[in-house]
Amino acid sequence: MDTETTTPKTHLEMEPVKKSTDQLCESIVNQKGFKELFSKIDAFVTDEKLKYDFSTLNDRGALLQQKQQAGVEISEEEIVEFEKLRDEFMANTVATNFLEAQEEVQQVQDRINQIISKTFEIGRVPNQDDFDFCSDGFGDCGCSH
Repeated sequence: MDTETTTPKTHLEMEPVKKSTDQLCESIVNQKGFKELFSKIDAFVTDEKLKYDFSTLNDRGALLQQKQQAGVEISEEEIVEFEKLRDEFMANTVATNFLEAQEEVQQVQDRINQIISKTFEIGRVPNQDDFDFCSDGFGDCGCSH
């Protein structure tokens, strides 16, 4: 019995995609605001206690959400404890800076993904007219709005 695995056939050459992706990353890194954005993320990532607090807060929030979805009563004590954890976390400037930076990174990723998805959807590089809203995803409306 032949157990050799074969790599699935791909239709696209990945080297040009990698090269363009590297150029995209370079254009992001070279922006004047990137260092500040990165420093906000790095300050959080290097703070073990803050990461632990964030994880605890997320776990507690998920547990409360599961209880609510299952129709289990959430005690006042659980709510107060969660709100206390959240307030303490949000009182930390490093934490709030991280959350703001994380949101900005997510917006950039979403916009890039939107353009790539549209490319596969329509079979060519999209232009403004290919989008159902007044923006190409990068703030260029191309109209009078």
